[in-house]
Formats: sequence, structure tokens, C-alpha cells
Amino acid sequence: ERALFASQLYMAATEAGVPPEDIYVDPIITPVNVQQEQLIHCMEFYRNQQDITPGCRSTNGLSNVSNGAPDHLRPILNQTFLMMLMHCGVEGAIVDAFDKDLRDIARGKRPELLDLVGKVMAGEPVDKDKLSKEELDYYKTVNVLLGKSLYSDSWLEL
Repeated sequence: ERALFASQLYMAATEAGVPPEDIYVDPIITPVNVQQEQLIHCMEFYRNQQDITPGCRSTNGLSNVSNGAPDHLRPILNQTFLMMLMHCGVEGAIVDAFDKDLRDIARGKRPELLDLVGKVMAGEPVDKDKLSKEELDYYKTVNVLLGKSLYSDSWLEL
């Protein structure tokens, strides 16, 4: 549905003379604690976005994914989803600039976490027993965001 709407807006904007590179596409992210499945559709949209709206840029309001989650869980949800979106080709996001870890991820300073997230997304085997506590938290969070684990405010404790 959103892909169709984006395609229609793209056609109207380009016909009106707006260059595609000046168009930013945002499929609207919903909170994980409301609609886990929508996040999967959102990532699929980003993977196909250049086919749907050629030449357009991609963005999103990243913190929407963690809206309604307890404050102490919001950073890991936002950080993990940013890495997942990076793997889907997203070019930009509206983020919490005060989250140093998020800034480091966006600037490419945590390649080991980006690689781990990519492996989990691709379904590659990961030896959980060899992961640090931090890595295990990201591993669990990817699985929640992919809908492989049910969201609850205690997913990191399980």
C-alpha cells in the first residue's frame, strides 16, 4: 500500500518537474510494541525503494520504532534498527543526536555490530555462547525487530 502511494507521489512530483534526488521517501515506521510485522514490511520497502522511486533518497523517523517502550530500552531499539536499515540501503534518518552510541554506529565506528546484525538478518548461524553481553543484546533485539521473538519489555532478560 505504501509502495503504491510512494510510486504515485513520485510520478506526480517528477511530472511537476521535481528532480528525483530532491525527493525523500519515508514509509513511516511504527512502534515495535504495536506492530512488529510492519517493521519487516518497512525494511522490504527500503530494499526495493530504488525500483519503486528511482533516484529518490530514503529517510525515516528512527525513534518511532521505540516509541512507547521503556526509556532504558529505547536506545538499543533505535541503534539496532538503524543498523538493520543500513543493511536495507537507507540513506538517512532523523535520530537522537544525544545518543553517542547511535552516532558511532551511523559514522561507521561499530563495524563489528553492523556485521553481527547483518548475519542475524541473513539467517546466518551465530554462536550465542561466544557473544559478549552487548553483542547478545543486539542479537536478541534484531530477532525482536524481525518478529522472530515476541516483543515484551523484558526481551533482553530472556
